[in-house]
Amino acid sequence: MTTHAREGLLSRLVRPRRPAAESVDRLRLEHELAVSRLRLARWQQHADAYERRLGDAERERAHLLSWLAALHPASAVLTPLTGPEHEGTHRLCLIAGGWHLSWHIPPADLALFAHVPFRAESVDAHPVPDAVDQGALIRRHVRLLAMEGAVQAGLAGRTP
Repeated sequence: MTTHAREGLLSRLVRPRRPAAESVDRLRLEHELAVSRLRLARWQQHADAYERRLGDAERERAHLLSWLAALHPASAVLTPLTGPEHEGTHRLCLIAGGWHLSWHIPPADLALFAHVPFRAESVDAHPVPDAVDQGALIRRHVRLLAMEGAVQAGLAGRTP
């Protein structure tokens, strides 16, 4: 048997290891893909839960603002916001504790504010405190109301 024939016979009998290595790589990649898909599904569940909670908080905010507007009927007013970025959004303006307060109301929540008068005037007619100042004003007003309640309860002879 010639050398060339022996090499041909050996090459047919002994298969190269390359396909086995490729199958290991393929299995590893399939496993990594499956793990990635599981992680994606888990993170999607977290994102969906966050979106539901955010929606719940936004609905609760709208209901609380509607209630606040009902408590201040003399000063509460809805005005439309202008500009393409505010499409359909209105601003609820009211005076509470002597302070001008305002919030953006998305179009989906406007039905909750049917009891609030609508004015088509420019929103520039109402001063707008920045968000930090408005939060501080609200906290201050709440503290004053709480102190007033405690004083009235003390005068009536009961504990708050």
